[in-house]
Amino acid sequence: MSRIGKKPIAIPSGVEVKYDNGTLTVKGPKGTLTRDLHKEMIVKIEDNQITVERPSEEKLHRSLHGTTRTVINNMVEGVTKGFEKKLELVGVGYRAAKAGNKITLSLGFSHPVEVVPEQGIEIDVEGTNKLIIKGINKEQVGAVAAKIRSLREPEPYKGKGIKYENEVIRRKVGKTGKK
Repeated sequence: MSRIGKKPIAIPSGVEVKYDNGTLTVKGPKGTLTRDLHKEMIVKIEDNQITVERPSEEKLHRSLHGTTRTVINNMVEGVTKGFEKKLELVGVGYRAAKAGNKITLSLGFSHPVEVVPEQGIEIDVEGTNKLIIKGINKEQVGAVAAKIRSLREPEPYKGKGIKYENEVIRRKVGKTGKK
């Protein structure tokens, strides 16, 4: 039995959850999220709690059990607290500036790179070298952060590039001169 899948999800006050024919809608103070879940998974909403059960012990149902519960939990957490990812720009001349909702990044290219956030995503610039990506959908926040990071991934010799706030870059030793 899935340990995570068995845990009930508490519905906080101010959050409204509807489950209808495989579609889950979660409405809260920060917004509304809708998602289609696997039709075979059994989702029950009772006494301000959501429980997920699986119909059988098949491999597919076992693998979907914990995943479905976690997806629902992330939706509930997203509409109440929201999610955020922090990125750091490391390198001489690497900086970010915000103009309206556009973010302009100077990443050592011959041209500045402009990033326009998707709907439901907000990007803040802290100082000149920190980006904070916020949103209610955890998947979308992670995807936007990964997309921005892929513009200039950290390199192992000097550590220059865009990295996650808590990411540790494995450094390599450069070449040494002839003896």
